[in-house]
Amino acid sequence: MQKSTPLLFGAFVALPTVAAELTLSVEVPQINTAEYHRPFAAIWIERPDNTVAGNLAIWYQMPKGEKAGGDKWLKDMRQWWRRSGRELKMPVDGITSATRPVGKHKVEFKNDAFPQGKLAPGQYTLKVEAAREGGGRELVSVPFAWPPTKSQRAVARGKSELGEIALELKP
Repeated sequence: MQKSTPLLFGAFVALPTVAAELTLSVEVPQINTAEYHRPFAAIWIERPDNTVAGNLAIWYQMPKGEKAGGDKWLKDMRQWWRRSGRELKMPVDGITSATRPVGKHKVEFKNDAFPQGKLAPGQYTLKVEAAREGGGRELVSVPFAWPPTKSQRAVARGKSELGEIALELKP
């Protein structure tokens, strides 16, 4: 019995572990308009073939006093809707939440805590799409490699519905 213990221990120590982290900051800019509505937003990760590796967050609003209805505007985030949104039954536990006010909002994940499970090593693109009632629609993309071999930061900026999108990766 004691002879096999070191072999078992060695097998567990040799297994690769990826404790990488992905932190995302999404800025909702102040827009001066007579009637302002918070944007709906979808945040997801795509593979090089444009298939969805996972949805990270969907921010939308359910109208007060109604059992359904707020999700009917999700299709205004056209690219996300075509890629995976129309296949989801809202709300999705751990992914969907309320719209966000003006400001910077942080979303954090560890490799073992992505909503759809671990993210396999490879090249990906982070996508953030926002649409606003009485406003426009915008999509911002940030390419990255997973898992990161060193700490890195990538920044992209929207022009209207989204502000700065900052992606931080840590091994």
